[in-house]
Amino acid sequence: MSETKGKSQQPAVQTTGHAWDGDIQEFNNPLPTWWLWSFYASVVFAIIYWIFFPAWPIGDSYTKGVMNNITFVNDAGVLQTSHWNTRARLLRELQEGDAAAVSKVYLEKVAETSYSDILQDAEMMTFARSVAKGIFGDNCTPCHGAGAAGVIGLFPNLADDDWLWGGTPEEIEASIQHGRFGFMPAFKAVLDDKQLDDVTGYVLSLSGHEIERGIVKRGRDIFRGKEGGCYYCHTSAATGLKSQGAANLTDAVWTVADVIGADSLEAKNSAVRNVIEKGVQRRMPPWSERLTPEQIKLLTVYVHELGGGQ
Repeated sequence: MSETKGKSQQPAVQTTGHAWDGDIQEFNNPLPTWWLWSFYASVVFAIIYWIFFPAWPIGDSYTKGVMNNITFVNDAGVLQTSHWNTRARLLRELQEGDAAAVSKVYLEKVAETSYSDILQDAEMMTFARSVAKGIFGDNCTPCHGAGAAGVIGLFPNLADDDWLWGGTPEEIEASIQHGRFGFMPAFKAVLDDKQLDDVTGYVLSLSGHEIERGIVKRGRDIFRGKEGGCYYCHTSAATGLKSQGAANLTDAVWTVADVIGADSLEAKNSAVRNVIEKGVQRRMPPWSERLTPEQIKLLTVYVHELGGGQ
């Protein structure tokens, strides 16, 4: 008896009253009060959030919420009101924050400054590179690539010093503003197979490839004569015309025919002949309707620097 009284008595554990196999019972352990109130509060918060912010998908759309409009200037420079979303919020912060005020000052300065002065001003060049890198990434990377190396046959390499349409800031700005249309007619229906082989051989010889003299002579005559008429765009010296976007064929820089990637003279011959046979049609869209004059100017400086300038 004394031993029993000396021990602290444990309170009886509450059960739900359910029992299995005679002696297995279910304890009744309620959740802590603080946890329950936290759960209820989260439910109330969720309901309020669903009312005020975008939340539930409905078909191909979603609930927009109420009383959460954000007004900002969109990419086209037009004042726009949108329901709350992270993109609209970011755009407004970029336009109204402290960084936006500094950026606005620099943009106004860029608009009033000539290209020659911008290129000589280290502070303005730092600003131009930082802003234009994002503009290039959003608009130019899909075709020219993140490193601006382009794709042979499709999109020109902007990181070398070969400029089809001219590499001065003014020429680059014109390309971005108005776009470009690179065109070379197909000669498959104009020249026979032998003539195509001769012209191909002559073109390869211009960049240092060893081609049989007879082929080179015949190809040169076609290139500079009425049969081919190639000199109209590429000039008699084959150095090209920037006004036409006609490539310089003497510098070993290939923008359409993948000569560099060919592993044999036969493969190089095939690559060049294919271009002569089928011609070229490449179009760059104008950006004057999508980018502001200040953005085009910054992008011009950025592209000019990518190619080493001219």
